[in-house]
Amino acid sequence: MNAKELAQFGEDLATRFLEHNDYQIIERNYHSIYGEIDIVCKKDNQLIFVEVKARKSFKFGGPLEAVTEKKRQKIIKTAYHFLAKHQLELSVRFDIITIQYIPKNNDYKFEHIKNAFLGTSL
Repeated sequence: MNAKELAQFGEDLATRFLEHNDYQIIERNYHSIYGEIDIVCKKDNQLIFVEVKARKSFKFGGPLEAVTEKKRQKIIKTAYHFLAKHQLELSVRFDIITIQYIPKNNDYKFEHIKNAFLGTSL
């Protein structure tokens, strides 16, 4: 599985997990001039922006470490863009879903981190 396939696998897995847990998927791979948000969803009258990180090794760090401060700021700016474009006034949350793919036995470790960071820009 190459990097692009792994990313697609991770986003598909995360989407199925969220749907199974009663999240309403609003959009996937939302792009703005600031960056991209993997999944935008809604649950309990709250809009949730989800960053998905899938890794198959720790060579460049774990999946959570890949969501750097710079990446978080891009996500926040993109989320503000989404809110303005859709004229939404909902409370928001930023989640991270990490997937550690284990090629040896074709398995994975999955973690959903709610409220992973605050939606404030520097």
